[in-house]
Amino acid sequence: MPHNLLTTPPHLPLVAPSILSADFATLARDARQVLDAGADLLHVDIMDGHFVPNLTMGPALLASLRGALPDAFFDVHLMVCDPAQYLEPFAKAGADHITFNIEPALDPRAGTGASPVSAGFDPVELMARTRDLGMSAGFAINPGTPLDPVRAWLAEADMVLAMSVEPGFSGQAFMAEVLPKVQELRAALTDHQRLQMDGGLSPDTAPACREAGCDVLVAATAIFGAAEPDRAAQIAKIRG
Repeated sequence: MPHNLLTTPPHLPLVAPSILSADFATLARDARQVLDAGADLLHVDIMDGHFVPNLTMGPALLASLRGALPDAFFDVHLMVCDPAQYLEPFAKAGADHITFNIEPALDPRAGTGASPVSAGFDPVELMARTRDLGMSAGFAINPGTPLDPVRAWLAEADMVLAMSVEPGFSGQAFMAEVLPKVQELRAALTDHQRLQMDGGLSPDTAPACREAGCDVLVAATAIFGAAEPDRAAQIAKIRG
């Protein structure tokens, strides 16, 4: 397994291109190209069609990417109603880190898809199980989710992901109104915990995210939507 970037200080800003915006016809090549252009890790968005109204990819695709990119760090974001069922399959497929959305733990009915099916779960237990499977662990907070209900779980996370768009699709506009919450999050975390931002990040929006305390920056369209010769510059600008 590649060295765990997320649990090793110093916490220099890391750039994580989201493969959701890559060309799926040449996915391994596209992923390798952004790593060669300076990206630190690859962000993998998993959607179940229930928590969000979109279906993306599964463990088999990640296993194929792991075979093609044995040294890459794969950061898997589970936007699903029942994350527990996905931990072992993604561990076997080669994931290095798992982030799950926290909302189904707060409300089993959470989700924007047609038929939420979560039975709720214990976030602390889920993060412990993730680590037992050899991965680092964390949880994601959607733009409208307040901090107070999740504060008790912050200390258990290796990384917390603050969404700056409503999850489900790439290419959305950055929601600057989440930045005050991000600053609160950074103040509540220790120096050994990462704070990730995902949604609408670009060279224009990344400086505000870094200033708010984010040190893992996920970008999709801003990187994969650029011509290959321009991607290194996009990554460098996002990193700052």
